[in-house]
Amino acid sequence: MAKSGERRKLRGRAGRMQGGRGSGRATQGHVRLWGRHAVEAALKNPLRVHRKLWATREGVESLDGELPPDFPLEYAGPEDLARLVSRDAPHQGLVLECEALEDLHLSEVLDGANNRPLVVLDQVTDPHNVGAILRSAAAFDAAAIVTQDRHAPPEGGALAKSASGALEIVPWVRVVNLARALEDMAEAGYWRIGLAGEAEATFDEALPAGPVAIVLGAEGEGMRHNIEAHCDNLARLPISNAMESLNVSNAAAIALYAVATRPPLD
Repeated sequence: MAKSGERRKLRGRAGRMQGGRGSGRATQGHVRLWGRHAVEAALKNPLRVHRKLWATREGVESLDGELPPDFPLEYAGPEDLARLVSRDAPHQGLVLECEALEDLHLSEVLDGANNRPLVVLDQVTDPHNVGAILRSAAAFDAAAIVTQDRHAPPEGGALAKSASGALEIVPWVRVVNLARALEDMAEAGYWRIGLAGEAEATFDEALPAGPVAIVLGAEGEGMRHNIEAHCDNLARLPISNAMESLNVSNAAAIALYAVATRPPLD
């Protein structure tokens, strides 16, 4: 396990947590994560500052690796852990309080992307969808996901559980102005493809050989007009007429697979 606070300055330690259930945003602005994959990935992430782990003995034994001897650990029963997380959340005997990851600037991602795709989310607010998209982004080696800071779910337990560890792997860039971020991507050489069910071209027809930014809007509403206007092309996934649309996380996974399996450059 990575030591708590490695490569970042430790900003204090938490005592016993007070309060009831939450969606994963703990007291005093800290983040609460649960479930084996999410907690284990956070413990291994050297960019995390860990504050306290509540766990059953079975939960600790399920972890890959050992905790440092001085790690702030408190053993608790399953019913006690259930009071620290969202109602009926599958904590799997592990609840970790830690600090949120440091904010990233888009330029940091663009400088090191190496032709890997970007996933841009326009007002996708469901934490389970964003978590699932992070998981697909990790599976298909995306450079980052990019969201607007005011219209995206916070980093938290429900999202991290859905991401199954990918929250610690895939950079997540939150920007103030998503349209401006798309302009920056274009200047960096990215071809911006917005997924839209009404588009004439299919995604594989619109897919270029170079760097790609996949832009997805919220379910039902889709992309905002200004975001569509900042795409180089709109494309649809060739799904059957028997189904009107796909869940946004499924659409992201299919598009990322298409990018990963496109023919290599000659």
